Amino acid sequence: MIKENISKVKERISYTCSKINQGPDRITIVAISKGRTPQQIKEVIAAGITDIGENRVQEAIVKYNAVRPYAVQLKWHLVGHLQTNKAKEAVRVFDLIQSVDSIHLAQEIDKQAARINKIQDILIQVNRSAEATKFGLKPDETGEVIKEIAQLKNINIKGLMAIAPLVDNPEKTRPYFRTLKELIDRINRLSTIDYRLSTLSMGMTDDFEVAIEEGSNMVRLGRAIFEG
Repeated sequence: MIKENISKVKERISYTCSKINQGPDRITIVAISKGRTPQQIKEVIAAGITDIGENRVQEAIVKYNAVRPYAVQLKWHLVGHLQTNKAKEAVRVFDLIQSVDSIHLAQEIDKQAARINKIQDILIQVNRSAEATKFGLKPDETGEVIKEIAQLKNINIKGLMAIAPLVDNPEKTRPYFRTLKELIDRINRLSTIDYRLSTLSMGMTDDFEVAIEEGSNMVRLGRAIFEG
């Protein structure tokens, strides 16, 4: 079932990319394994997915230890909110921390990464909708925060991440995603830091096709992969 679901997802991504004259290979699929078993993750790996996303550090550690002997080339993504007291464990497990939303958190990640001689890749989480229930920086403060975080020696900012508001029609997310694409383009155009931000992580099971049309090159899929 999981293999078939992934095949369908890839077909949908290919079709969407053809509409915007882009190659589907530019899209990274992150399988969100929150609440799933190590066996299910192994099925995902067998179907060709190499990026696994988790919401919580402790749950990720269990799966990381269970799956790692079978697939050492996996990339692990933290997509849920990270508390500073979990930064030490997060840096040990995750290749990409997608949910950095403050200078304070970035400083703690930097400190823990330095302790193990690691350059930690991160994304800056942006909350364009200003929903109180969502974490993330306001778009108009993102550039200055990125300047500050870029000074940290053991952090590498790869791009931006966002979670669209819940809506009854995926088309309603389009302006939200468009704003984030404009933001990353503006940051790069203004040379806010001395390297380009290349990753735009936006789009989940209900809205990933709209997100890709608006510039996403990384989608975070749970139900589409594990439930169909």
